Amino acid sequence: MKYYISEISAKGSVAVDDNILVKGTPASCGSRMLESFVPLFNAEAVDRLINAGYEISGKTNIGEFSLDLLGETSYFGECTENGNLVSAAASLVAKGDIDAAVNTDVSGYPRRAAAVSGIDFLKPTYGTVSRYGIVAAVCSAEQIGVSAKNAKKVKELISVIAGHDSKDGTSLPADSYSYELTSASGMKVCIIKELFDKASDDVKKSVSDYADKLRSVGVTVDEVSVPEVFAIHAAWNILLCAEFCNNVSRFDGVKYGYRSENYKNIDELYVNSRTEGFGFITKASVLYGSDVLSKGRYNDCYDKALRIRRVALNKMKELFASYNAVLTPVCSQKNYQPYEICDAFEKAYDENLFTAIPSITGLPAMVTKGVQLIADSFCDATLLSLADSVEETEVM
Repeated sequence: MKYYISEISAKGSVAVDDNILVKGTPASCGSRMLESFVPLFNAEAVDRLINAGYEISGKTNIGEFSLDLLGETSYFGECTENGNLVSAAASLVAKGDIDAAVNTDVSGYPRRAAAVSGIDFLKPTYGTVSRYGIVAAVCSAEQIGVSAKNAKKVKELISVIAGHDSKDGTSLPADSYSYELTSASGMKVCIIKELFDKASDDVKKSVSDYADKLRSVGVTVDEVSVPEVFAIHAAWNILLCAEFCNNVSRFDGVKYGYRSENYKNIDELYVNSRTEGFGFITKASVLYGSDVLSKGRYNDCYDKALRIRRVALNKMKELFASYNAVLTPVCSQKNYQPYEICDAFEKAYDENLFTAIPSITGLPAMVTKGVQLIADSFCDATLLSLADSVEETEVM
């Protein structure tokens, strides 16, 4: 069981995922393919942390390219506690070994991890935190976020790493963003019925309990129906695999990545390097991505998924016309047990149902007390305020 792939400083208070570059420290992305890759520069988020006086403790273990549930597909092995899967970074934060972690949300893994470990995680509005210096997997969605024990600590770290970066073509122009904490009293939140109904009984109880806590601090909570969530889920899985397939095509054993020793020609070099260097979930995602991008399937799958992305954003904008935030489960169950690796693709992509909306739309999402809150673009402070208001009642 390996929490750190690379330890950097015993005095460090902030860890970073192993797909975020730290100069001179391996960045494997949990894959044999990049086991020996050592970057020559820091990610922008890492530079900002260091310049602000934070020390990096190390690079935490993640599942291969962050596509799985909780890191179980890592080439370096899964992390478990009491027989259940855990995320390395979230577990270190929960145990108090570090104050916070910086994670790349590719398809919801750090949100799910925060729920399982009982900590907070903020996936900020897409483009507000620089993606420069992460190993690209799904460029239209992946976003660096912050895990910590409470909303105040999340606010502290996100305020440091957010802001425009000219090195990142997806970075938005504002030099800084407001994460001011305010009272949640008077806000309105809605629960998406379809996602609530798909969760286990103990997760439903967590959502209901959190709704009651919101009401106790003056928040109005209603239930709404959004039947589009199932089409959004399917569309997100299509876009995820299509973009991922394109991004990992550069790892061929020639320009980048692991190179097989067993080949007689260039075709065998490509095939054997990828066969030996990639794990099951990566191979399955690449195959599915290739299929939906193929000539006979492009219009029916990929193009339609892009259209559903717009439908998803429009539907959420309709909700935000009446509500400050949306409350949903972030996973179907509270704990996950180790499973056969050949089931990884199905398990991870089925579980994306609960994380798909923020991923496909780029909207901010926060996990706190085992539930997920989603807000309109640039309303990250609303999420932090809701979480902080509930946390403050438990401190009193």
